[in-house]
Amino acid sequence: MKKYINLLMIALCAVIVYSCSEDIMDGINRNVNNPTDVATRLTITDVMTSSAFNVTGSDLAFYSSCYIEHNVGIYGQLYNAEIRTSEPTSSTTYNNPWNSIYQNLLNLKTVIAKCSDGGSEAGNYQILGIAQTLTAYNLAILTDVYGDVPWTEALQPGVIYTPVLDSQESIYAEIFKYLESATTNLAKETTFPALGTQDFLYAGNVANWIKFANGLKARYTMRLSVKNPDYDAVITYANSSFASSAEQCQFNYNGSTASSPFYQFFKDRNYFGASTSFHNKLVDRNDPRDTVFFKPYTAGGELIFAPNGTPTQAQGVYGISGLSTVNAPTYLLSYHEIQFLKAEAYARKNDLVNAGDALKKGIVAACAKANIKVSGTNAAAYYDTKVAPKLTSQASALKEIMVQKYIAFFEEEAVEAYNDVRRLKAMGEGDFIQLDNPLNSSTKFPLRYTYGADDVTTNANVRDAYGDGSYVYTANVWWAGGTN
Repeated sequence: MKKYINLLMIALCAVIVYSCSEDIMDGINRNVNNPTDVATRLTITDVMTSSAFNVTGSDLAFYSSCYIEHNVGIYGQLYNAEIRTSEPTSSTTYNNPWNSIYQNLLNLKTVIAKCSDGGSEAGNYQILGIAQTLTAYNLAILTDVYGDVPWTEALQPGVIYTPVLDSQESIYAEIFKYLESATTNLAKETTFPALGTQDFLYAGNVANWIKFANGLKARYTMRLSVKNPDYDAVITYANSSFASSAEQCQFNYNGSTASSPFYQFFKDRNYFGASTSFHNKLVDRNDPRDTVFFKPYTAGGELIFAPNGTPTQAQGVYGISGLSTVNAPTYLLSYHEIQFLKAEAYARKNDLVNAGDALKKGIVAACAKANIKVSGTNAAAYYDTKVAPKLTSQASALKEIMVQKYIAFFEEEAVEAYNDVRRLKAMGEGDFIQLDNPLNSSTKFPLRYTYGADDVTTNANVRDAYGDGSYVYTANVWWAGGTN
């Protein structure tokens, strides 16, 4: 009997040793720096950071700044973009933000699933609403600049390898659904703890997230002016958004461990020169920001403006932006944008009194940006003496509103300015914002961005849509009157 007991013990010990060995090996093979399950409060923080730096403040903004003449590309890739050689049609140009947006959307899809019914954090309505808002935000940027993109079949790694492209029209319908769900969920009670300091945008202030979502509704409703104008809705959404600049959605940089994207781009590349056409618009209005927006390349040197479309490819010659400071925030949606949206909506309804009131608030707020600091008194005086006299008719008011919005968006809000320029062209108002690059008149204004190289080379659907990239000069996106 003792013999059998000993044999049993030996067998049992062998199983235990084997099991322990398996556990040890599993632990050895596990990458602790790449966990398979992450709490949503950690993932959402990462997406906020990526949305600001890798998307809003990315190559999308740098190239937009060149195309709309906030800056002039004077070297390297941005010089090529300025003279319309290679960069606008290459699939590698915008590949990094293409991948960043899809990575953000994949992470947000996971967060939404976890916080929805049946998920491991079901009932976490605050993070659910934030994730839905950021999904709408990233998805809108994706389709605004690229047009039709993979969506309903996308974000399924290992399942669908070559997702089809969805129409921009259908994607915009999804964007509004996400925003509606976001405002509903953000208003719900939850037993989960607030994000607090892990919320880099609002420190857990749910009310401001709701205002952000409503502001995005105003932005995207205005975007559809060519297809489905609804200026009353723009005003309604805007009135439910930010009441002051203190509530706007901006990502801040401390200037030591994190630097503003345009500042970092200047330090790393130094590819921009001060824009002549942009400077001229400020001079024409005696705008007080003209002395702030630009500075000589060398302190105390001569301020030389680069000619749009025909600069000499050289660094250290032309003046540079005065706004590219180390801690300039990235604006996902600003209070001044909300006011400009209201001003345009009122003007299109021919209500010039309310249009003027909103325009003045927008200008004063934009002048007070952290890296501009024109006083409220001086900004108000500028509006009263230089801007208000231009609002003599509906047409003149609309033009001045759009020019002032264009000026205010220098340089951190360049992508939205690019969207406005394309929308105005589609509305037959392309002359509102004069662009002086002579190549534009020879059909060389980029109407959209090329798809990312990673998908052009691996997804036949994207590759077929890309072709040779020349479509960027001829094919408007859907909301700008195109078909895709």
